[in-house]
Amino acid sequence: MSDFSTQLYLISPLDVGGEFPARLSRAIEAGGGLVTAFQFRIKGITDQHEAARLAEPLQEICAAHDVAFIVNDDVALAKRLKADGVHLGQDDGDPKEAREELGRDAQIGVTCHASMHLAMEAGEAGADYVAFGSFFESTTKDKGDAERPTTDMIERWVKLFEIPLVAIGGITPDNCGPLVKAGADFLAVSGAVWNRGSRGGPGGDEAKAVRDFAQAIKAAS
Repeated sequence: MSDFSTQLYLISPLDVGGEFPARLSRAIEAGGGLVTAFQFRIKGITDQHEAARLAEPLQEICAAHDVAFIVNDDVALAKRLKADGVHLGQDDGDPKEAREELGRDAQIGVTCHASMHLAMEAGEAGADYVAFGSFFESTTKDKGDAERPTTDMIERWVKLFEIPLVAIGGITPDNCGPLVKAGADFLAVSGAVWNRGSRGGPGGDEAKAVRDFAQAIKAAS
């Protein structure tokens, strides 16, 4: 059970080889229970054998720290890896079909952009969480001029529905406060952890980045 009102949902960079497993360990351990989910997000690797090779050490790290290991977009890969769940974009499949493939215990999340309607549809289809974003400009989620969700949307969702809400897109320790105050259950973050190690500054100190998030979340709670 986390001591944080809002938890971190880490999303991997595209390069998860080399030293990345050690970086993931440092990030998770620095949070003291703040990190509760990790999304394995790789693009351009179509060979499932290679994907499984890259996933293996990361999945072991997540299991050792009781962090959910979620596969992005690929139900077949999630099934092969016996992952904890899968995250689906609007064009990546139906939650009901994913449930049939992965079983009742799988965690299934759905990207809903800035649409309460899409989120309600996802909930009706059996999603375990919905993701709204991009809240801020993001290099990970390139949506161009797409409509951005608002903190009002978070507040409405958490008042009306029990399905957890994930906020995503350009979230940093400096701008996450309003999302936390609005009631977001999770902050999905990537670049703010892997690309910089302090508030607003460059670097690769993922442990420092996670500690910054912990401080910001506690301050806003």
